[in-house]
Amino acid sequence: ALLGRPKNYLEWRWNEMNRFEAERRFAQRMKDNYPPGTRIMLLSMDDPYAPIPSGAKSTVVHVDDAAQIHMKWDNGRTLAIVPGEDSFRKLTDEELAEEQEMTESEDFGIKMQ
Repeated sequence: ALLGRPKNYLEWRWNEMNRFEAERRFAQRMKDNYPPGTRIMLLSMDDPYAPIPSGAKSTVVHVDDAAQIHMKWDNGRTLAIVPGEDSFRKLTDEELAEEQEMTESEDFGIKMQ
């Protein structure tokens, strides 16, 4: 990567292409790591207008080309997560198994604690 102010158009264009390629690769990594259906838990969100509470769980709908992860939150809301600004993690296998168990018990009309 070139540092400082570009000396000419070609150098500027090279820097722009490298930045674009890095952003494209990052978005692809997010798409690969968070395919639709992935369950996540929000750790924190920096959105003063419509924050989702920490600890909220959601399901990935899709990841766009800007690497924003579009979610369907369990509380019914739809709001994207922005990697690098918001903090989140995938649910563990144990958490996923607990969710599955709760869903199955609800299907049979049994409420388990």
